[in-house]
Amino acid sequence: MKAKKLINSFNYAFQGIIYTLRTQKNMRIHVSIATIVLIMSLFFRLNRWEMMILFVTITMVIACEMINTAVEATVDLLTDQYNIFAKIAKNVAAGAVLVTSINAVIIGYLLFAAHLNPASQQVIYAIRESDVHITFIVFIVVTVLIIGIKVYFGKGTPLSGGMPSGHAALAFSAATAISLITANILVSGLSLFLALLVSQSRVEGKIHNLLEVLVGAILGILMTTIIFQLLVS
Repeated sequence: MKAKKLINSFNYAFQGIIYTLRTQKNMRIHVSIATIVLIMSLFFRLNRWEMMILFVTITMVIACEMINTAVEATVDLLTDQYNIFAKIAKNVAAGAVLVTSINAVIIGYLLFAAHLNPASQQVIYAIRESDVHITFIVFIVVTVLIIGIKVYFGKGTPLSGGMPSGHAALAFSAATAISLITANILVSGLSLFLALLVSQSRVEGKIHNLLEVLVGAILGILMTTIIFQLLVS
């Protein structure tokens, strides 16, 4: 029961994210920009602290937009007539989003401007020396893509059911990344075996059908392979 409650809690949280993505244009813009920025970070030698600052900044903007949406929904629930305090609540919440967005632009400029270098050879070298960084970004891109597709189809929950299978996508994405990074056939084979087990469990548990799992697996493999081929090879 505790495990089920925990899963439900995650589902409710993801449903909140999906609702904001589905109904708020600004949220979709924030997520799109964040995805582009994360992909761009592959071309720069950001250290651990700089990556932490980048992720905290992105999280602040997205979380603030979600709080703004919650405030608007609460105000609309309490009154459907003009009220000066309702206006103040909405304006302040929108102002908070604006402040965090401006802050994100400034931090993005400071982080990336410091690493701009006309020497393309150094950029390429930095990419090839950051396999772990690339893998992490791949997982984020695949996750965002999965959520976007689930929003489009509007079926199932973020962690259960729907097209495509997010578990299969991430499992095969991880297996593909491991296979591309390591030259050990045994490690690659074991990672693929684990990805197959994850997919099989989704079908056996009747959480996804075979097509949803297959699409998720193909999506994870293709996205990971494309990003690695573009940025590493």
